[in-house]
Order: sequence, then C-alpha cells, then structure tokens
Amino acid sequence: MKYDYLIVGSGLSGAIFAHEAKKAGKKCLIIEKRDHIGGNIYTKEVEGINVHEYGAHIFHTNNREVWNYLNQFTEFNRYTNSPVANYHGELYSLPFNMYTFNKMWGVVTPEEAAAKIEEQRKEAGITEPKNLEEQAISLVGKDIYEKLVKGYTEKQWGRPCDELPSFIIRRLPVRLTFDNNYFNALFQGIPVGGYTQMIEKIIGDTEVRLNTDYLKNREEFDAMADRIFYTGPIDAYFNYEFGPLEYRSVRFETEVLDQPNFQGNAVINYTDRETPWTRIIEHKHFEFGTQPKTVISREYSSEWKPGDEPFYPVNDAKNSELLKKYHQKAEECGNVIFGGRLGEYKYYDMDQAAARTLEIVKEELESQNR
Repeated sequence: MKYDYLIVGSGLSGAIFAHEAKKAGKKCLIIEKRDHIGGNIYTKEVEGINVHEYGAHIFHTNNREVWNYLNQFTEFNRYTNSPVANYHGELYSLPFNMYTFNKMWGVVTPEEAAAKIEEQRKEAGITEPKNLEEQAISLVGKDIYEKLVKGYTEKQWGRPCDELPSFIIRRLPVRLTFDNNYFNALFQGIPVGGYTQMIEKIIGDTEVRLNTDYLKNREEFDAMADRIFYTGPIDAYFNYEFGPLEYRSVRFETEVLDQPNFQGNAVINYTDRETPWTRIIEHKHFEFGTQPKTVISREYSSEWKPGDEPFYPVNDAKNSELLKKYHQKAEECGNVIFGGRLGEYKYYDMDQAAARTLEIVKEELESQNR
C-alpha cells in the first residue's frame, strides 16, 4: 500500500479530509475526475472576475468552529446575500420583507403587512397543508405565492407545486422588517480571491491527480491505499444495484459582456413560469468588482439523468427508502468512508459539509489510533 488514504473528489469535503489526515501524519492521494480541483465550489478567473462555474456559492454559517477553521485558509469579504425577484419586470426584495410587502400591497407598517398576510391565509382556508402550494399560501398568502414562489419553484423542481411535498418550503424567510439579508447567519461572505484559492490552500502539497475517474479504475486505486474517503454519488459506487437515486441538475449559460454592470446585483431570481431560466448571476458583484467588463450566468434547472452532473438530492420518501439499501451496503464496506453531499446523499450547505467532514475525519483518525 502506497498511501494511507485515497480521497475521491477534491471538493470541500475531500480537501478538508486530506488536510486533517495529512496533519495527522497520513500519506494521502486525491483523485478528481474533472480537470480542476474544488468540486462545485470551483471558481475560474475570467476578465479578472472570479466566476462561480457551478452556480452561486455564498458561504454562511452560525458555526463559529467552522468559520474559524476556514479562516485559516482564506479571508472572507463582507458580501451579504440580498437577492432580488423579477416577476415580468416587477422587482421585489428577497427575503420577503417590508420592501416586498410595500411593493406588493402598498402597505407601510409591519402591522398592515401582517394583517394582509393573515387575511389571505384565512381566505385560502388551509388548516393542514398537504403539498407545497398549500404550505406556501398558508405562510405568505396567495399574492406572494403566485408571483414570487410558484413559477420559480416549478422551474426548479420540474413539477407542479401541488405535486411537491410541503416540507420543501416549510421555512420561508418572512420578515416584518426592512432587513435584506437573506441568510440569518452570524458569519457570511465570499473568499477573497475565490473558492479555488481557498481549496488550494486547504489541500496544500497533498498529491492530486486530475482527469482521473475512480470508478473506471477502481481495482487499481483500491490496491494503492489502506482506506478510501469517497465523495462521489453513493449509488454510482455500488453500480446502481438498487436503481439510481434521483437528483436535480443545473446547466449554465455563461457569457462575457462588454459593459461594466448588467443587473446591479449578484443574484436576480426570475419568478415567472415563462422565463426559462431560474436566475441570473452577475459574478463580479460577489466581490464588489469594478472591472470594465462583466460575466453573467443564466441558470436552468433540469431533471437529472445518468451522465449529468448531480446537484441536489431529491430527499423524498421513495429516495429515502432506496438510500437505506445503499447505506446498508456502505456499512459492509470495511475500508470505505462515504462523505459529502453525494456520498451521503444529503443536501448540505457548505458549512454543514465542512462540519460533517471534520467530524468524520476526527472519528476516523481516532479509530485508527486505538
């Protein structure tokens, strides 16, 4: 065995596992099927702008331990996520706050806004929401649901809101204040210089092999290391033995524009059903850029099929039952540790992925030292 650990995937989870294992004196090899490190948080410099190649990633957390940990490797700027909703040219503040309610209904005070929402809840007569549509109307009323939730959600999930489970939208940020900060988190920002730079520092001088597909050469790689930390899709690891788990995928159309400012905000969601994209990202605004050009990405949500990049696990009842079977198989793999969003089939935010990996690697290293 040449290595103590083979780490499959160079995203945040793989990078943190490698860093901690190496710090403990272990020899690691990271293999990555893409031609770059960083997984889905990879940023690529275009016209002096750090472009989020796989969609907007805004770091936010209440976990001080994770915040302090990542600050070893990067400095975060003061970016605050304040997206805007565009409904047929009407612009609304997200999260839903007093700016939203004033634009929607002309109300001025929190009391008026609360009364309007309550009036629409009562009109709907929903006592026990049975689906996402009923859940959303019971939270924010019909007007906001129709203009700012329905179309966007149906594009995102590829099915009508009354066919989606209510838990998807159990918590909608509704504020009777003028606070435009979407995330209610202690810490928030974007790494100065982009995420790729941060991942490079976490990985350090650990050996990395790009353009290398573990699943195509599994026997060869398994023979190289005592233990494996696998961050790819758990169902793919077992060759889809029980059938594929479902994901939502996203595709991006990115273009460089010969103008300094396209939309005036990093994130604008298009909430009507007719606009084919879900949102437009203008990357320079994540880092308060003043470059003469700008780069925008239109995001299109799509149904995942094998061969596509899996982005969001569909954690419904059917997939949860299927996942139990894969978890049982995973427990039988004595030398393989499954981690990350795909390896655990969990919708982790970045801070959750970091915290979970730190927990996994700590347990792993302690068990190896017993």
